[in-house]
Amino acid sequence: MTLAQWLQQATRQLSDISVLAADDARLLLCHQLNVSSSYLYSHGDVKLSDSDLLTLNQLLNRAVQDEPIAYILGSWPFWNIELEVAPCTLIPRPDTELLVEQALALPLPATASVLDLGTGTGAIALALACNKPSWQVTAAEKITAAVELARRNARRLAAKNCTVVQSDWFEALQGQQFDLIVSNPPYIEPDDPHLAALQHEPVSALVAAEQGLADLAVICQQAPAYLTRQGWLWLEHGYNQADPVQQLLTAAGFSQVQSRKDYGGNWRISGGRLNR
Repeated sequence: MTLAQWLQQATRQLSDISVLAADDARLLLCHQLNVSSSYLYSHGDVKLSDSDLLTLNQLLNRAVQDEPIAYILGSWPFWNIELEVAPCTLIPRPDTELLVEQALALPLPATASVLDLGTGTGAIALALACNKPSWQVTAAEKITAAVELARRNARRLAAKNCTVVQSDWFEALQGQQFDLIVSNPPYIEPDDPHLAALQHEPVSALVAAEQGLADLAVICQQAPAYLTRQGWLWLEHGYNQADPVQQLLTAAGFSQVQSRKDYGGNWRISGGRLNR
């Protein structure tokens, strides 16, 4: 079977479960052969070896069972870095890059101290650390397996200005203060119908009580004690949560409270500056 024939077959099989079937098939083939997409276009008539074909079909079967491509590949791009991913953490999404963009645009000190709460793969923290070598970034994560994963990502990216600590929100950070706190906490309601499409990802990183606002509320209420004078807090949230999150921020003593839309036009992040 040639590369082009396998791509055609795989795309057909994936088309029932993915609107990006052709892209997913190309990702699997590039991963197995360790080649670029451009190679596939110019070498479509190259025949697959028996061993490559066997492995590719095994990967394809996993994808057909709706296992996320990112978990099958074991890595995923975010901002301008590549991250190891695993089922113990969420797969980094393009919408979360909005938090990175916002953080980089803030008027922070040249040697800012930054905290990423619930870091997962380390996506936000490592994107900031790699783009701002003079910043000192702390990545906090509760789940042990995710802490180990984030540390591996930090080592692979040589992000020496990023420290990964195990902490249930602020629990292990007593006495520390930061110029900026960012977080993409759980914010989906337990009965949200969209959860069905996220069955392979950890529920603990997705779902929160109180209409999805419980963890957002905890962070807003506790963050002032961990921020420097006029420090910033920015949070990712659900498309319909901008107003209640703004209310939480205002009640916690933040000013300049505002929200931004993601690349799909939905309200996705909100934040403000500590009013003291």
